[in-house]
Amino acid sequence: MKAHIPEQTELDDIDRRLLDIIQTDFPLCPRPYAELGKRLDITETEALKRVRSLRAKRVIRRIGANFQSSGLGFVSTLCAAKVPEAKLEDFIATVNAEPGVTHNYLREHSYNVWFTLISPSCEQTQATLEGISARTGVPVLNLPATKIYKIRVDFRMTE
Repeated sequence: MKAHIPEQTELDDIDRRLLDIIQTDFPLCPRPYAELGKRLDITETEALKRVRSLRAKRVIRRIGANFQSSGLGFVSTLCAAKVPEAKLEDFIATVNAEPGVTHNYLREHSYNVWFTLISPSCEQTQATLEGISARTGVPVLNLPATKIYKIRVDFRMTE
């Protein structure tokens, strides 16, 4: 199974400025695309059209809030699995169907699938991982963090 790698996309100055804004300062207001348009000196319609185009090209993967899960009482863990090639597609689909999975990566390693899982409790995490293993026949390694280091990652598009 091959990962989807988006083609290189040409971005103009407005696209780059738009990406800078939505990474760190997406407007929280009744008409966010009108506000984006105002900041970029374009119309609301043009701002929305550009965001949709960048999503279609997979330059933008998602637009949404990020929460500190532990601050909301949730627990998170890193998980790894050694998935045989014949089970890879089913395993990935099963993992991706879980609502608490936030990231899922295919790697060139004996542990070839890594994913993160956020759950309301350690018990729920264990139940979810046991369910994945039961449905796929693949054991999942649970690697909870002992210390969390949060870094902010912004990909500056303009100077």
